Amino acid sequence: MAGSFVGEDPSSAGGRRDGPLIVTEDAILLDDLLRLCAAAGAVPEVHHGPPGERGCWERAPMILVGDDAARGCRGAARRPGVMLVGRNQDDPDVWRRAVEIGAEYVLRLPDSEGWLVDQIANTVEGVGRSALTVGVMGGRGGSGASTLACALAVTAARSGRRAMLIDGDPLGGGIDVLLGGEESEGLRWPDFARSKGRLGGGALEESLPALHGLRVLSWGRDDEVIIPPQAMRSVLAAARRLGGVVVVDLPRRVDESVAEALAQLDVGLLLVPGELRAVVAAQRVAAAARMVLGDLRVVARGPYTAGLDEQWVAQALGLPLVGDLPTEAGLPSAQDSGVPPGGNSRGALARFCTAFWELADGPGRSDEVPARLREGGAP
Repeated sequence: MAGSFVGEDPSSAGGRRDGPLIVTEDAILLDDLLRLCAAAGAVPEVHHGPPGERGCWERAPMILVGDDAARGCRGAARRPGVMLVGRNQDDPDVWRRAVEIGAEYVLRLPDSEGWLVDQIANTVEGVGRSALTVGVMGGRGGSGASTLACALAVTAARSGRRAMLIDGDPLGGGIDVLLGGEESEGLRWPDFARSKGRLGGGALEESLPALHGLRVLSWGRDDEVIIPPQAMRSVLAAARRLGGVVVVDLPRRVDESVAEALAQLDVGLLLVPGELRAVVAAQRVAAAARMVLGDLRVVARGPYTAGLDEQWVAQALGLPLVGDLPTEAGLPSAQDSGVPPGGNSRGALARFCTAFWELADGPGRSDEVPARLREGGAP
């Protein structure tokens, strides 16, 4: 006898794919499987026996058959994605039942819970290309790294890319302020401080403030909250699974959480003002970041002191040069008027960021981020 959908119709849940089909009459096992689906952000369809609806078995992206229901599923069509699930670790007949229903996996709970949550989450979110993830760090304090991070995210969103901006600097004042969204509803870092294990990408995206076409994870206005490395790992992994681009604004100090963020970057951009003291300070930042991050590059910013230019800055640091970040007149007053960094599509900052994305994430791109970029987009 078929049961009913548990919770909302998955086809309407924020555009997510359908969740798994669960077939069992075991109430305790069902509770366990519903809990694991919730942890993966999935809305399952539950049947207490073989699905009676035509095509239901074939359409489901994944099928979880309880030990108690295996006999009734023996005549179902053979297909991938069928898993036999139970709790009896010493059942001698489990493999025979698995063969009879064409199960690809035999899972015993609770031992397989973590693995099963990952598989359910992959099914719900789809398995596609991970987001191109770019981190921005300042070579010294006040270099403008947060402004560049915002501009990269804003221009990516304006171009139609799926974009998320993550504030990794607890002492930066909140990157949502730069975007004019400090009062926007949505979760902030303190809400994720205890996150461990798998975090659903769709659930993360839907919970964050939406500003200027992108999703933003910033800090709250309360006391400083320490983000454990495992929380940083969970949040960034969930963001990357969504695809598109992820921009992370990072502090100059590399602690365990920042190291976890650096480990998930595709490329890091070190923004360095064109002055000798800034280059010396940036050398220390670069040395710490390169212990974790394999691809760190320089964005130089004028005005330059006598004898310096962007090439000299990059050579002094021993890092590839992405380009010279142009100065945009009137940027502070524009922000006061509600225009975020990169919000003026004709501005120098937006043109620089647009050129970066076109080269880094354009149609048919390789996974290689451009090594050299000048204002205007000429590599």
